[in-house]
Amino acid sequence: MLVVAIASLAGFLGLAGVAATKHLSDLDLLARTLVHLARNPLLDPAMNGISGLGENYGLVPLIALGVAALWPRSRRWALALPLLMAGTGVLQLGAKWAVDRPRPNLAAGGFPSGHVLSLVVFFGLAIYLLHGSTRPRRQRWLGSAGAAAIVLAVAFSRLYLEAHWLSDVAGGFALGIAYLLPAICLVEWVAGHADGAREASAQNLTLTLPTTNGPEPTLIRLASRSE
Repeated sequence: MLVVAIASLAGFLGLAGVAATKHLSDLDLLARTLVHLARNPLLDPAMNGISGLGENYGLVPLIALGVAALWPRSRRWALALPLLMAGTGVLQLGAKWAVDRPRPNLAAGGFPSGHVLSLVVFFGLAIYLLHGSTRPRRQRWLGSAGAAAIVLAVAFSRLYLEAHWLSDVAGGFALGIAYLLPAICLVEWVAGHADGAREASAQNLTLTLPTTNGPEPTLIRLASRSE
């Protein structure tokens, strides 16, 4: 997992270095040309709607639904989800400020795509938790495919709406993966240590119970581990 995160970070840094020069690759220009061929006024409302999932008015309900769904099953991840998503906001603001590349529509803050970054983290975590669940295999794979399709649809919508170049979208994917995977490892590591501490406390639990062998109560140690 960490190897993939390191590779993703290296990819992001490479893309950021090129983007900082304000250089546009042939792939950026080709992607824009191809997307223009697919433009149709009938698609505009759908593209705006899909893109809205990455806006604050789309992300906040998604996070709230995620917390509500996770709370009965895993309070650890229900509490971690809002923190992880807040981190994506900090990351994208810092990266946009550092790179400062214009969008295709000439607005500021093109690299990386914050929409893609945020949704890669949200739905990437959903895929991770889904595959760690006890749901039937078919449901896990269908859910994962659906989550991936949503992220790809939002990525395409950002190109369609001329909000980003292809390399901006790729940067959002790379940074999202580079951030999500170590975050998952950290949460699992902290949770593992917390569980270990609770088990150690339970094993050393001492209860005071009254006995009938004398006037004073006797301390009886209840050991839950074999000697």
